[in-house]
Amino acid sequence: MKAMILAAGRGERMRPLTDVTPKPLLAVRGTPLLDRLITQLVTAGFRDIVINVAHLGHRIREHLGSGAHFCANIAYSEEGPASLETGGGIRRALPLLGSGPFLVVNGDIYTDFPFERLPKTLEGLAHLVLVDNPEHHPAGDFGLLEGRVVDAPPRLTFAGVGVYDAALFSNRADERFPLAPLLRETASRGLVTGERHCGLWSDVGTPERLAALNGGD
Repeated sequence: MKAMILAAGRGERMRPLTDVTPKPLLAVRGTPLLDRLITQLVTAGFRDIVINVAHLGHRIREHLGSGAHFCANIAYSEEGPASLETGGGIRRALPLLGSGPFLVVNGDIYTDFPFERLPKTLEGLAHLVLVDNPEHHPAGDFGLLEGRVVDAPPRLTFAGVGVYDAALFSNRADERFPLAPLLRETASRGLVTGERHCGLWSDVGTPERLAALNGGD
């Protein structure tokens, strides 16, 4: 199974840090988020990795190169000066991801989720990892009922980790669009499974959250 890391976002809430550094290259305790994720993926057996790039994408390319020093094979999906959002970014990268199920991870999360436990085959079109709602997102995103993701309370937060079938995007054009509405519509048809992760997880979306992970410095 191949893996994709979403790394094309502008990181508006992280400015001015992201004016010069792509958000996935911001460091927690000296290690860039992207480096940590790649190391985790390789340890879990994911060696073929696709990374989408837009804002300051050349910095990511220069930093990671071919991925050889991670024992990975990294391919890049170019989106131009502006990102295609989460859904459009995945849709653009499909030629690099193959026809089977593939893993997608947000490039700005910090987690101890064991990627090796994710399903290699799907019962529907997607499998999502959900976490308890953080303080900054108390309403959550999706419910979880007997292993199925539902659009009903009580809701948990989407962790930015999912396994997808390419068919999920078969009716979408190569254009900018978010992933969440597509997942909700697919879940309404009973085609999305899920699991709850109760360990470490943080959406590193603001300077305050980054500082907290770095011990308040």
